[in-house]
Amino acid sequence: MEGTIGAVQLVGVHHVALAVEDLDAAVATYRTLFDAEIELEERNEEQGVDAVYLRVGDGRVELVSPLEEDTPVGRFLAKRGEGMHHVAFEVDDVDGAVGELASRGAQMIDDEPRPGLAGKRVAFVHPESLSGVLAEIVGA
Repeated sequence: MEGTIGAVQLVGVHHVALAVEDLDAAVATYRTLFDAEIELEERNEEQGVDAVYLRVGDGRVELVSPLEEDTPVGRFLAKRGEGMHHVAFEVDDVDGAVGELASRGAQMIDDEPRPGLAGKRVAFVHPESLSGVLAEIVGA
């Protein structure tokens, strides 16, 4: 089911991201338990993570591990430990979604989209806007 954010088409949930200490071990666990298939492995220097997209059935899980302790995911792990980091929503127009969400009162971490995985542009919504859950907006 698709929806909208104003004039922006909301495609759906793109992925759920989990912060992990040991990326290789986490990938192995998902492959063993859920027959997950690696869709993409990538380092994102700007976000300070190594990341893996795993296909799990019809869905996608992203595992992220920090490159350094003083990165957003590194600080997340130090404060909260391993677990759910964010939920990502795919839209057809990430620029339009950022503007529309901000106009609706969302506290945006990114006023402009930035480079994400797989060459996609992304922007983050602060957890204070979504009951404590960090959200990522991913361009289609």
